[in-house]
Order: sequence, then C-alpha cells, then structure tokens
Amino acid sequence: VNKMDSTEPPYSEPRFEEIKKEVSSYIKKIGYNPAAVAFVPISGWHGDNMLEPSSKMPW
Repeated sequence: VNKMDSTEPPYSEPRFEEIKKEVSSYIKKIGYNPAAVAFVPISGWHGDNMLEPSSKMPW
C-alpha cells in the first residue's frame, strides 16, 4: 500500500487496515485468495519500508 506518508495522520495503521480490507474484498471478487496476498505499507516518495523496515511504521 503506497503513499502511507499521505494519510492523516501520516503513516496511519488504521488507514492501512481500511485500505487492506477494501482491496481484500476486491481481490476475493476476482477469484484470488486475499490470505495469499502480502500487504506492505510503504512510502515510495520517501522510500519508507521499501528496502528496509521503517521506524515510521513499526506496527
């Protein structure tokens, strides 16, 4: 899940979970198993959580 730096507040775990729930529903509708999909919170702009764990998203 990209753009976690743009959530309010930034790097919001509840917002990540909300997006994960919505995307999981869509994934299931098109025939995939959401449990088999890895959801990773990232900030592509800042590089947070992309190559190394980020202290901004310790959850």
